[in-house]
Formats: sequence, structure tokens, C-alpha cells
Amino acid sequence: MSEILYAMDILGTLVFAISGIIAAGEQKMDPFGGAVIAFVTALGGGTIRDVLIGSLPVGWMLNTQYIYVILTAVFLTPLLKKYILRLSRTMFLFDSLGIGLFTILGLQKTIDAGLPPLVAVMMGTVSAVFGGVIRDIFSNRIPLIFRGEIYATACITGGLLFVLLLNLNVPVLFATLAAIVFITLLRILAVKFHWQLPTLS
Repeated sequence: MSEILYAMDILGTLVFAISGIIAAGEQKMDPFGGAVIAFVTALGGGTIRDVLIGSLPVGWMLNTQYIYVILTAVFLTPLLKKYILRLSRTMFLFDSLGIGLFTILGLQKTIDAGLPPLVAVMMGTVSAVFGGVIRDIFSNRIPLIFRGEIYATACITGGLLFVLLLNLNVPVLFATLAAIVFITLLRILAVKFHWQLPTLS
């Protein structure tokens, strides 16, 4: 199971990096700017989490596979952009899976560091969404999570579900899969049916 989660983690990193490159292209950035946006989108959330919980060096510094994945996205995305855009639904699915996976992996890492479950849910959410927040800020856009989207909310509720299942003595494997599926489905359904949080007026 750990190998499957790792493969999904790598795939999520790739998808997040591609989304960063595309966002950089929309803002007419140069290749260096695109590479920076790709890195912060894919690794920003996990980096912030690791710094906050005192897990140093941060994860991607200990496993350079993540760097190679992002560099691959940096070089190939501009060449394959028109084909990638045709796969927008597939990319959206992988993005939804990615936030579910990053949430629970980040949550588990925080719990393993001995921090309270509520803090773990917060750090799991940071892992999943703050790379996108940094991407949007660098791209001069209002971050997605501040625009009423059911995005961070899906991560928070999925994280709370995971903690609840653990407290009910549900096996960690089942709790992990259930929470990832919950976050993924909630995100997909929210987009499909245009569910949004109310905005401040």
C-alpha cells in the first residue's frame, strides 16, 4: 500500500507542477519564472508544513525524485501543452486525487510528529492547498481557496473524517482510503454541481 501511495504522491506532484507551468504561461512568464511557479505549486504546501512542524530538512530535500518529476514537467509541458489542455478533465481528476492524498499524508506526518489531531488537520490542509495559494499569488490572482470554491473545505472535512475514523479504531489503511475518496468525490461533486461557499458582501 505504501508503494501505491508513493506512486500517487509522485503523480500528484507532477499534476501540480503542470498546473503551475500552465499558470505561468498564462501570465507570459519566462522559463525561469515558470520553473519557480512549478516548484512552489508542487512543493510549497509540503514545505510550509514541514517547517511548521519542525521536520527538517523538508521532505523533498531528502528525496530528489520530486525535483526530477518537477523538472520533467517544466521541460515537457510547454511542448505538450495543447495535448495537456485536451486532457483537462483527466487533469482535474488527478488534481482532486492529489489534494485528497496530500491532505491525508500531511495529516499523518503531523500526527507522527506528536502534534494534536486538530493541528494535524490544519497541516494536512496546508499540504494540499498552499502550493496553489502561492502559485495564484505569484500569478497575480486571488487564490482559489478564497473565492468560495469547495477546495480547502473538502480537505478539512476529509481530514476530520480521517481523525474520526481513527478514534473509532478503524484500521489506518481503511481510514486513509476512505478519507482520500471522500475528499476527491466532494471536490468533483462541488465542481459538477457548482457548490460554493457563501461570499462576504
